[in-house]
Amino acid sequence: MDTPTAPWRPPLFWRAAQVLARLVVALLARLEVSGDVPAHLRRGPLILAANHISPFDPIVLAAACRARGVAPRIMATGGLFRAPVVGALMRHAGHLRVDRGTAAVHRALDDAAAAVARGSVVLVYPEGRIGLDPGLWPERGKTGAARLALACGAPVVPVAQWGSHEVLPYRAPRGMLRGIARSVLRRPVIRVRFGEPLGLHDLAHGTPGAARLGTDRIIDAITDTLAPLRPDEPDRPRHVDPGRPVDTSRAHRRRPPG
Repeated sequence: MDTPTAPWRPPLFWRAAQVLARLVVALLARLEVSGDVPAHLRRGPLILAANHISPFDPIVLAAACRARGVAPRIMATGGLFRAPVVGALMRHAGHLRVDRGTAAVHRALDDAAAAVARGSVVLVYPEGRIGLDPGLWPERGKTGAARLALACGAPVVPVAQWGSHEVLPYRAPRGMLRGIARSVLRRPVIRVRFGEPLGLHDLAHGTPGAARLGTDRIIDAITDTLAPLRPDEPDRPRHVDPGRPVDTSRAHRRRPPG
């Protein structure tokens, strides 16, 4: 776990990887980034909360964050850290391991809180998985992101992305080569928007219901940030991945205004 002895700074390797991510995205799609992260928050402490629609999302967000001068530490599934080469690279870049479904999952929140306390920007996916909503709108979130924000008092910037689901299929690596080939030919537009910072200072940490209320606010903010990115796809996406299952059990009631 991090200790509050010195501010964390992104290693050169991670900053170089973000440049590579921009090149990869440029090869497969046209990236449009809108909104911004206030200059005084770009080096942290800050929490970025993003929707999750595709296995391609981390590469897209790495590229978009690079365009805004942000080098976030990503909270990622423990499976990536167990991979022979990828795991070592993830650790070297300073990313944070989340072992979902185990007793160690609570340690991830402590690690993230310590990282934010040291001045890091931490990127989280509040939904806790690639969304299975049939319209690809944000699902009801897990409370981890809100609990992190309440514990460390850092602002939350909602980040919405749209279009990455057209590059890699849900079941990647199955079908990955076909998806990449299609993207090289069609070059879909991928849009990323950084929303306005969201504060949860009116919610008291540890108060019953505060984490749930904070989570709903974060998901609402992501939804509102996403709406302008898909004005011609308000209900269902044009691109439908036949391999993506549908699950409405975690549907979030909020829908964008209008």
